[in-house]
Amino acid sequence: MDASAKRPRLDIPYPVIVEGRYDRQKLVSVINAEIITTDGFGIFRNAEKQALLRALAARTPVIVLTDPDGAGGVIRSKICGMLPPDRTVRLYVPRVEGKEKRKSAPSAEGVLGVEGTDTEVLYRLFLPYSGGAPTRLSDNPLSAADLFRDGLTGRPDSSARRDAFGRRFGLPPGMNARAFLAALRFICTYEEYLETIRGSAAKADPFDRPAEPGRDTSVIG
Repeated sequence: MDASAKRPRLDIPYPVIVEGRYDRQKLVSVINAEIITTDGFGIFRNAEKQALLRALAARTPVIVLTDPDGAGGVIRSKICGMLPPDRTVRLYVPRVEGKEKRKSAPSAEGVLGVEGTDTEVLYRLFLPYSGGAPTRLSDNPLSAADLFRDGLTGRPDSSARRDAFGRRFGLPPGMNARAFLAALRFICTYEEYLETIRGSAAKADPFDRPAEPGRDTSVIG
């Protein structure tokens, strides 16, 4: 059995960017962090996700971990090129020949990606970044209940209200409720959130409109 399988997951105080959902699934077994996927080369044409990464990097360092092949290098360069150098932490998994169990054939270069990397290797890779580091996430009590109370979920106009609220913090429009909450917990303190909500109420901003009939599907379950 993997030695790291017996250990608790590492608490990582920074967002972690990986290529795909299988990479994310692998990391979830090793670390407790906000993990964002690029959807492979999808990040190249996804302006909203690029804006999200920039907004996060403006408030916290961001860890970038892509596959050890040519495609991974291109994606890593794209991400690091759009973010301030002093806000990115580049991690690298070793280049190991092989094939992930779920695949019927090896990758183009015949090497394992993040999802196929040994758990112990990943544990050691993230260990220096775990615990002790200051993080808004661990100290931020902002929850789905707050968003619901303040009309950012659960209302017909909640999507528009999230867009209006998110602009205050440089977040892109169109974020679903779960992603919106995760991003807010990184880029603002609970006090900043409450101050912004109160300020909007005083100015009768769009996200202080009376509730409209109907039901919004963006409630976080």
